[in-house]
Amino acid sequence: MKSTSNKPELVAPFLAQSHKSGVNITSAAHLLIEVAPYPGMDEGDLIELYWDSCYVASRTLTPVDIGSSVQLRVPESFVANGTSRVHYRVMQVGQGPALSATARVQIKLDCPGGQPSALSGDENQGLAPVNIPETIARQGVNPNQIKRGVPLTIEPYLNMAVDDEITLRWGDVRMDLPLLKAEDIGQPIHVWVPPAIILEAGEDLRLEVTYCILDRVGNNSRWAPPRMLKIGCANPYLKLPLREELKAAESRRN
Repeated sequence: MKSTSNKPELVAPFLAQSHKSGVNITSAAHLLIEVAPYPGMDEGDLIELYWDSCYVASRTLTPVDIGSSVQLRVPESFVANGTSRVHYRVMQVGQGPALSATARVQIKLDCPGGQPSALSGDENQGLAPVNIPETIARQGVNPNQIKRGVPLTIEPYLNMAVDDEITLRWGDVRMDLPLLKAEDIGQPIHVWVPPAIILEAGEDLRLEVTYCILDRVGNNSRWAPPRMLKIGCANPYLKLPLREELKAAESRRN
């Protein structure tokens, strides 16, 4: 006759993926839930995994499992946007089932700028190129503008969300913008590229300006189509490179 289990509630399961804050579109395809070792873990124990109260997987322990974490796979068909609850129970010979605490898992399958079908190579055609003032876009960035910095705008994009992290790429130099807040959603993002970034990237007849977005669970938009800009005079007959010319002007002012 089986006795009722006197075991305390088992600890909650957790995501086995490296991105612990939630499930993204990549991890959803091979989602693993991890069960930590528990007291009395023994060969022949049956672990059953439940996703939103639905049975999804089980595993009978072998000697090599004892004392180690156990991973169980959640079929992709169970994974949907929102918050899911996951728990497991352990069945042991001669004892009643022992239930675990429940973990809440955040799932976000909507990628910034649209789903992967919008991607072409490393570019996401669902994202608009950066918006640059017409005069600068047409004539380029002159030395005076370099000293002041350059304004640009990133247009609202599909699946824009709180905590999205935008990285601007100015030539080979990257600039991380503050995480998006609730009031930013659906609004253009205004960016001021400082002189230090422009100087570090240097002069260029066709400098690429683009951006990408990483959301809170690790979905990556890839890069927006680049905007090309002429930076400085890019004149091979200049006596001094632009960087040195600006340093000299600064020294004269001091």
